[in-house]
Amino acid sequence: MRIIAGQAGGLTLEVPKSVTRPTQDRVRQAIFSMLGEIPVGARVLDLFAGSGALGLESLSRGAASCLLVDQNKGAADVIRRNLNKSRLEGGNVRIADVFRFLKTAPPASFDLVFADPPYAHKPGDPDLALQLAQSPALFDAVVPGGDLILECRVTKQPAPSWSPWDLVRERDYGTTRILWLQKPAHATASTLSADL
Repeated sequence: MRIIAGQAGGLTLEVPKSVTRPTQDRVRQAIFSMLGEIPVGARVLDLFAGSGALGLESLSRGAASCLLVDQNKGAADVIRRNLNKSRLEGGNVRIADVFRFLKTAPPASFDLVFADPPYAHKPGDPDLALQLAQSPALFDAVVPGGDLILECRVTKQPAPSWSPWDLVRERDYGTTRILWLQKPAHATASTLSADL
């Protein structure tokens, strides 16, 4: 696994052992090709950060800052080592449960959010991707017009409603589905609360 482009392009990243399902290089390439210049100058949040590859890629491509959140201490240690190795500035790591962290995030803190939660593999497993999309705390933490890149598992089930987010694009790469969701420019957290 490596940083694909930008200031630290080509740098090989360490991956935590057995605690993550890292986003493949080709999928990250597709995500950042899709986003274009959006990461430049952005305040980025990387949830379920794992190795930190998405957040580090953002910093390498010109993001102003990136907060990387993972509840696993081993993953957080790997992210810190990757940050140090990359010499990219503006990255900070937080060891925390994602949903608890979001409850403390100030409103309109982030322009761009990446989220790659563990997949639901069997009936009864929580659908963390859907829970994130329906989280008023996450919706509130994103600036109006801001973007959420959400990874989930490809399924044959009917697609859930991602309201009140606007679905900009949806792409499948093998068993991974990438959703580009955008907060409407006029939206507030109260809009989401009223819709749920």
